[in-house]
Amino acid sequence: MSKKVAVYGMLVALAFLLSYVETLIPFSFAIPGIKLGLANLVVITALYCLGEKGAFVISIVRIMLTGLTFTSLSVILYSLGGGLLSFLCMVTAKRLTPLGITGVSVLGGVAHNLGQLLVAALVVRTGSLMYYFPALLAAGTAAGALIGILGGLVTERLHPFLRQGA
Repeated sequence: MSKKVAVYGMLVALAFLLSYVETLIPFSFAIPGIKLGLANLVVITALYCLGEKGAFVISIVRIMLTGLTFTSLSVILYSLGGGLLSFLCMVTAKRLTPLGITGVSVLGGVAHNLGQLLVAALVVRTGSLMYYFPALLAAGTAAGALIGILGGLVTERLHPFLRQGA
């Protein structure tokens, strides 16, 4: 049990650190909300190495810690909307499709952007925000592919070690 707690703690800390590092990268576009999603590297790795339950815990704890540390409660709402939809889509795709880790990650990146956009549309009570979706679709696809490729490499190397600790 203590090994499992240590592994989860290490992965949450790594995701938290990657979230912080991402805030330091001068990466901006004309559309707010577009980012690389570096912390999702930890979530996709956990999904393939530790399973759904472990990845879910890591994802939610990271969203809450990052939100409380670097942003605000309203940003946590957007992050949770994106994170939950993304996680649901990734788990479903992993279970029911022949997609590999990169394809699952791309789907997760697109779903994350869609989830945040849906929350924003509910908050401001207008569907006109959906005009941003094509740009967010492209951004989610690109970021998801990058994270998926890196996640595949990391998973291949860490899977034996993470399985032993969990």
